[in-house]
Amino acid sequence: MAVHGLVRYGILGCGMMGQEHIRNIQLLDNAEVTVLADPNIQMRTLAHQLVPTARIVDGIDALLNSDDIDALVIATPNYQHVEQLLTLIECLSSAGQPLPILIEKPICTRLEEVSLLLDAANNYDAPIWVAMEYRYMPPVSQLLSLIRQGEIGRGHLFSIREHRFPFLEKVNDWNRFNRKTGGTLVEKCCHFFDLMRLMTEANAVRVYASGSQAVNHLDETYDGETPDILDNAFVTVEFDNGARANLELCMFAEGATYQEEISAIGDQGKVECLVPGPDRFWPKETLGNAPVAKVISSPRFPKGPRSVEVPVDPTLLEAGDHNGSTFYQHQKFQCAIWGEQTVEVSLVDGLKAVVIGLAAQASIKEKRVIALKENGLLF
Repeated sequence: MAVHGLVRYGILGCGMMGQEHIRNIQLLDNAEVTVLADPNIQMRTLAHQLVPTARIVDGIDALLNSDDIDALVIATPNYQHVEQLLTLIECLSSAGQPLPILIEKPICTRLEEVSLLLDAANNYDAPIWVAMEYRYMPPVSQLLSLIRQGEIGRGHLFSIREHRFPFLEKVNDWNRFNRKTGGTLVEKCCHFFDLMRLMTEANAVRVYASGSQAVNHLDETYDGETPDILDNAFVTVEFDNGARANLELCMFAEGATYQEEISAIGDQGKVECLVPGPDRFWPKETLGNAPVAKVISSPRFPKGPRSVEVPVDPTLLEAGDHNGSTFYQHQKFQCAIWGEQTVEVSLVDGLKAVVIGLAAQASIKEKRVIALKENGLLF
């Protein structure tokens, strides 16, 4: 592949998130989806409708035998990520043709998988980018930029509140069970623990959480089994620079105006952003256009909040459920493929976010503070 030339993508996993990746890759210049891999016929068919020119294969072995791929996107169920990534790393390295890989979060679902991934990726000679879309939501990116520019001074308190809809239906309902997702605070919330690390510019040392399954999926059964995923939680995280962050999650609050409300408070002031949920879920027939994201800066002196709207291109809103972020993420991944920039969300970044989520899940189960270092979770 020539530098700055066409990037041909193979997609492993053609479900809801795989299709979102496809739609956003199609908005890039010098990009083409050439191969679709998924054992599920229905998902392959839906993806193929988006890319009629792409070849269809049924799994990772056929994908590895392809000669028309320059980069891979893994968007399979959580519990498959580790085995698939390890297989790709081993086979592509052995063949002397390591390809850039963008892999969906969470990068893993169990603590024992962390060291396996670190060891395997150490000698992989191509970018591995963990898909943390929330970093690239325009209002979140603007908030992060203000923090870096010193808008709040030294940061002390950070808060993320997500009030959203329940988990959507997925193929074979894999997202209904902790053993396949890693638990809600891994599956869903690794995004937020990643943002906490960015906002605090520090690493987590202690986690305390309280949560339950109060409302969602209680009347569902799958092969005689009732879902066990959390639908609400509070998580407090302490960082090694003294900063503290809190997550408030509720997954039965889809009637809210904004889905995410993120704030950062320092000795000089406060910045926050308000992010609406997916555009396709907003009741336009009764309420009109969906709300527009906002970023608000509130200095201590001189007092006076400043609020700006952060609109997102409607084309990007149509292409996915993440406020345009998937497109911006792919722009940067493409630049990493060309060697124009480094990977922004490394394997280590993805693993650290998962480890905080696993600690939060353990804290709820064991009803105690989890000290990451003492429990072998700090790396």
